[in-house]
Amino acid sequence: MSDSETHSMLAEPLVAAPADRSRRARYPSLTGKRVVITGGGSGIGEGLVEAFVEQGARVAFVDIIDAPSQALVERLSRNALHPPLYLRCDVTDIAMLKTTLTTIEVALGGVDVLINNAASDDRHSIADVTPDYWDERMAVNLRHQFFAAQAVVPAMTRAGGGVILNFGSISWHLALADLVLYQTAKAAVEGLTRSLARDLGRFDIRVNTIVPGNVKTPRQMKWYTPEGEAEIVAAQCLDARIMPIDVAALVLFLASDDARMCTSHDYFVDAGWR
Repeated sequence: MSDSETHSMLAEPLVAAPADRSRRARYPSLTGKRVVITGGGSGIGEGLVEAFVEQGARVAFVDIIDAPSQALVERLSRNALHPPLYLRCDVTDIAMLKTTLTTIEVALGGVDVLINNAASDDRHSIADVTPDYWDERMAVNLRHQFFAAQAVVPAMTRAGGGVILNFGSISWHLALADLVLYQTAKAAVEGLTRSLARDLGRFDIRVNTIVPGNVKTPRQMKWYTPEGEAEIVAAQCLDARIMPIDVAALVLFLASDDARMCTSHDYFVDAGWR
């Protein structure tokens, strides 16, 4: 059997079976934590909302997709210690973002964890980029992360500390095609994390970047054929597709008190995609 045939056989189950829920890590320090997640209505964000609700955290999330977000709240509220709260918010509207975060802070009684997950990886050519499109892409993928952090820092400071997790992307590390603006913004996120971690560390606010690989979500499936998926798996060290639950597992740890000395760094969950 050739090497390529062996790899094809190993990579055939492109979706790894998630770990049994009863065997997943539990973090007592997350019970009752007040967690805010942007872009929580679908994809990775949906997985994050579910994971924190399962930990007994008090979760509020924002998005602009009402029906899926409301359906998520309904589904998770059936067995939740604290049912999640959904508020519609366009994170590119900074005034709306700040007002919404204030509403959440009041509703939850504070903010302990901010997860800046919202983003959009639309493809584009270099020739098609206009100044307006540049600004819009930076607003969607970078700007709101800073202003969301700025908005919650006073509450975290009053509480004696907190956690901010910014979502980056494997894409710019790989220099993927047709993603110049997305990759520019996501590269900047890592610099934002380092800067915030330095300035906020003395207030016991930890800041890290989550760097996902190619996560199997409905949105990502818009871009990839089965052959494209197989190519991704072939480029990874591990023969399986990354799922939102895999990203959530890393996020839960970094948000918990178990990660109390982890800050100012980038944490990859990419199956070794290089």
